Amino acid sequence: MTRRVPGLSRRQLLGAALAGAAGPRAWSAELELHKRFIDERPATPQVHASTLVELPDGSLMAAWFGGTAERAPDVRIWCSRLRAGAWSAPRAIADGVQPDGSPLPTWNPVLFQASAARGGTLLLFYKVGPDPRQWWGELITSDDGGDHWSSPRRLPDGVLGPIRSKPLMLADGTLLCPSSTEDEAGRWRLHMERSRDLGRSWLPNVPVADPKGYGLIQPSLVVRPDGSVLAFARSRANRIAVTRSRDGGRSWSAAALTSLPNPNAGIEALGLADGRILMVFNPREQGNDWWVGRDRLDLALSSDGGHAWRTVATLEDEPGQEFSYPAAIQTRDGLVHLTYTYQRSHIRHVQLDPRRLG
Repeated sequence: MTRRVPGLSRRQLLGAALAGAAGPRAWSAELELHKRFIDERPATPQVHASTLVELPDGSLMAAWFGGTAERAPDVRIWCSRLRAGAWSAPRAIADGVQPDGSPLPTWNPVLFQASAARGGTLLLFYKVGPDPRQWWGELITSDDGGDHWSSPRRLPDGVLGPIRSKPLMLADGTLLCPSSTEDEAGRWRLHMERSRDLGRSWLPNVPVADPKGYGLIQPSLVVRPDGSVLAFARSRANRIAVTRSRDGGRSWSAAALTSLPNPNAGIEALGLADGRILMVFNPREQGNDWWVGRDRLDLALSSDGGHAWRTVATLEDEPGQEFSYPAAIQTRDGLVHLTYTYQRSHIRHVQLDPRRLG
């Protein structure tokens, strides 16, 4: 299946259509290197919103939030590390317990590994609060690969940190964090947050214009070979939206809709080393309930900077179930690693070779 953004030529569209004429491949041994649960024995009844990072020694770390149910005061941030082919038992590393002892839920962890040249610190951003309209950002750090963590530090008012997807370190040393807000009036808005010292201080937020009122949250960033940055976001308009910065995140184009369908659910965009963009997304439209449309999870590729898309594989497809909130990284060996929520009961890890996606 090929999807198109307005502006492509007829020749480009025909070529893309021919390439995708056979439709997406169902998940198979041909594509799969490893597909397994991180948490074979979950520590909590529900888990959601995973994040993934490669550590300096080549091992992987994943984190997510888990507890009785989303929004419950016992929801904490959990992590696991992949070493020698096995994921460690999940352990809690952050919670929302307040100074007076009252518990609040935690949300949407995001991991980021700084390079050795920038100190080699591992950062974990997350949110604390009763709901997304009232939450705030917190940050913990580790200097030993996640074995030990600092005390939490609350981010300044107006700074939430990366809201769900990973930040990017730009060539000038700016940490660019994709973020968004949901207010009491029901408005959803994108903005970008920037730090030049790994979150110790912050530059002014940069809003993203949404003149058509699509309602956008949870952007996912991709750096292009020319240095520009694309931010793809979920929307209330049944399509993934996109905005672009050509000046290192200091300003952004007005948001526009892509041709990729999405039921107002979390997405993940990943810029591959070969220049292609990989999108992990639910290719449905939204229904009357928030979970409708999250029962299929697809992979799509773009070879032209996000204009035309070809769906290349279906990771999950089971009516009435939930497969959502993907995270994706490409490790130094060229492989792609994905994690996502599996029916709210597990976090699934998939490892694949992007060259097999065609």
